[in-house]
Amino acid sequence: MTFAVIDDEGATAKVIAGTPFTEPEYTGKEYPLEQVRLLAPTLPSKIVAVGRNYADHVAEVFQKSAEHLPPTIFIKPSTAVIGPDAAIKIPEFATRVEFEGELALVVGVPCKNVKAEDWKSVIRGVTIINDVSSRDLQFADGQWARAKGMDTFGPLGPWIETDLEKFDFANLPIKAHHTHDGVRETKQDSNSNQMIKSVGEMVEWVSQSFTLLPGDVIATGSPAGTAEMVPGDTIEVEIPGIGTLRNSVERA
Repeated sequence: MTFAVIDDEGATAKVIAGTPFTEPEYTGKEYPLEQVRLLAPTLPSKIVAVGRNYADHVAEVFQKSAEHLPPTIFIKPSTAVIGPDAAIKIPEFATRVEFEGELALVVGVPCKNVKAEDWKSVIRGVTIINDVSSRDLQFADGQWARAKGMDTFGPLGPWIETDLEKFDFANLPIKAHHTHDGVRETKQDSNSNQMIKSVGEMVEWVSQSFTLLPGDVIATGSPAGTAEMVPGDTIEVEIPGIGTLRNSVERA
């Protein structure tokens, strides 16, 4: 197991010494991408997730307006993390589990009390997260730690895109595709322009309360279109400029 830099063509993994949070030091080893298995690109000390950050998603899940249910913050533990093509495993006691495709920010330096306009100075890059959520437990418990923090409920990947300047974060398409019984449907088809809090505002808000460490992840919220998934399904979350995060679904 090692860290690597994927070349611009997405064809070769070039092995580096150290971690993604320092200047890359290439070892000279490289492998065709089809010959490697991608793991989660970071193992965060915590995932700080912003919930209810898309008004349309608030309406579909909570049956109320964002005016009455503004954005909130919750934590997913590091043990929820899995990588691309790993299986999301649903325990029997979770009876309605849904996918939530989201943009994720990966912290690059220890930081606290970051101003919104300075957010790029502390973010190493972006990736994709599937904020898997057990709706039955979410509403039964009244808080979200168990419903969203179970093992395998935090798929991350496929890698960290470090060139932040290539993105228009105020206008970034986000899609999620659900394959069930061999039929693939696009369920989420939205855009970051629907966010209530912008990327910079989220970094400022989160860092007011939490010291963020290199590798930590900020999940920026789910747009509408989430749906139930069951064992045998496949979920693909797609963000242009980053790629596609694909995971199967199994019974735990």
